[in-house]
Amino acid sequence: MWGYGWGGGWMIPLMGVSAVLWWVLVVAIVVGVVRWLRVAPGGATPAGPGPRAEAREILDRRFAQGEIDADEYAERRRVLSGG
Repeated sequence: MWGYGWGGGWMIPLMGVSAVLWWVLVVAIVVGVVRWLRVAPGGATPAGPGPRAEAREILDRRFAQGEIDADEYAERRRVLSGG
């Protein structure tokens, strides 16, 4: 009988390990692509402009509505820009 000698016993475990490694690779690629698509170059996600831009919009709106004066607006804008 050919193929049932000493060397055939390693085939089944090798196939199982390679199947597991294949699915790990597939999942890693899918996760990487999803993360790559979610994060824009500036760190913002497609769902929104990011926390700094959102905070700047709120600050602009508060200044436009007269809730804060020009000095406070300038100071907070400087803090938000990191300067």
